[in-house]
Amino acid sequence: MMKDVQKINIEDYDYELPDHRIARFPAVVRDEAKLLEYHKGKISHSSFRNIPEVLPADAMLVFNNTRVIHARLHLTTPTGAKVEVLCLEPLHPQEYQLNFSNTGEVRWKALIGNNKRWKRGPLVLPVTLAGRQIEVHVHRIGRLEDAFEVGFTWADSEVSFGELLAAAGIIPLPPYLNRDATESDVERYQTIYARWEGSVAAPTAGLHFTDRVFEALDERGIQRRFVTLHVGAGTFLPVKTETIGDHHMHEETIRIEASLITELVAHKKAGNPIIPIGTTSTRLLESVYWFGARLLHQPAADFRQLEVGQWTPYTLPKPLPGPVESLQAVEAFLRKQDKEYLEGQTSLMIAPGYPFGLIDGLITNFHQPKSTLLLLIAAIIGPDWKKVYQYA
Repeated sequence: MMKDVQKINIEDYDYELPDHRIARFPAVVRDEAKLLEYHKGKISHSSFRNIPEVLPADAMLVFNNTRVIHARLHLTTPTGAKVEVLCLEPLHPQEYQLNFSNTGEVRWKALIGNNKRWKRGPLVLPVTLAGRQIEVHVHRIGRLEDAFEVGFTWADSEVSFGELLAAAGIIPLPPYLNRDATESDVERYQTIYARWEGSVAAPTAGLHFTDRVFEALDERGIQRRFVTLHVGAGTFLPVKTETIGDHHMHEETIRIEASLITELVAHKKAGNPIIPIGTTSTRLLESVYWFGARLLHQPAADFRQLEVGQWTPYTLPKPLPGPVESLQAVEAFLRKQDKEYLEGQTSLMIAPGYPFGLIDGLITNFHQPKSTLLLLIAAIIGPDWKKVYQYA
C-alpha cells in the first residue's frame, strides 16, 4: 500500500484558485461565514450558524484548543538590514508552558528571513513592557536540518519569555493572505476557545464557532471535547516534490487527556460518530489510533510517549485493530505510565488510500492547491474533492 501512496503525483491535486477569490479578512460576524455541506455525493450550502442542524445529534465534536503565539519577530542588524525570526517550537525548555514561563534565557527552533544579512553576533530586540524598556539579545546558535536554533537572553528576571513574545511579536498570518497583520487579527485569528499557547497558525476550521453556535449544539445534545495540537509552519508549505513519497511531512506536538480517550472508547462502543473540527484535530485523533495500533503490534517496544511517523499507517501489518481495541491499548499504556494525558510527536501523512481508524466526518476550511491538507480531504471524500472545491 505504501508504494502506491508514495507514487501519488501532486499535480493531480491542483485546481484553479484565482487570487481575487481569497478573502483577505474574515466575515464581520464569525458564524455568518458560508457553510458548504457534502454528503454522499450531494452538495448544498447555507450559513455556518446552521451547522448544529446539519450534524447528527449523537455526535462528539473534537476541537483543537491551541492558541496562536506572536511568533514573528522583526529585528535590525547594525548595518540597518531587516531580519525576521519566526519561532517554530521550543528547544530549551522543550515543554511549551515551561518555555513561556522561563525568565532570563530560552532557545527555539526558528526560521530566519534575510539570514544572509545577519553577519555575526547577537541582534538586539527592544521590548517595551509595562512601561519598562527591556533589551532581548537574539543569538543565532546554529543551523538545524530545516531551520535554525535561536537563543533569547534578557536581564530582567521578573519577565517571562511569553510576556516578551506577546509584547514584541506579531501574529503570523498565512502567506496566501498577502497582507500585514492588523490589530483586529490579535482577536480574530484565534478561536474563541483557544487556551494553550504554541501554534504559529490558527486551526482555522474553528474560527467560525461562536457562543451562539455552541449553545445550539448543546441544545441538540451534541458533545464538545478539546485536544491540543500546536500547528507548525509546515502547514503553510505546498508539496514541492513530484510525488508525495519524496515530501518530508512536518512534525507537530500533540496532547490529549486520558479521560477523553476513555470517553472516545465509550462513544465508539455505542456506535456514535466522532467528528473533528479541522485537519489538526483529525491528525491528532488518527495519530492516537495509530499509536494504539503500534502498541498492539509492537508489545515489546519501549514507548515513552506517542510516536507516529509519516508512513506508519501504510506499513503496519494486517489485520489492523478496530478503533475500540486501539484506544484501549492507549488506555492501558497510560495506566502503566501513570499519566493523566497522552502527548508526543506526529508527522502523520493522510493521503488517498489512507485507512481511517477513528473519525467519521470532518468540519474543515478551504485548502490550498497541491497541499497535504488537500490530500487529506481527497482521502476522505475521494475524487469528488474536485467537484467540491470547484463549487466552493
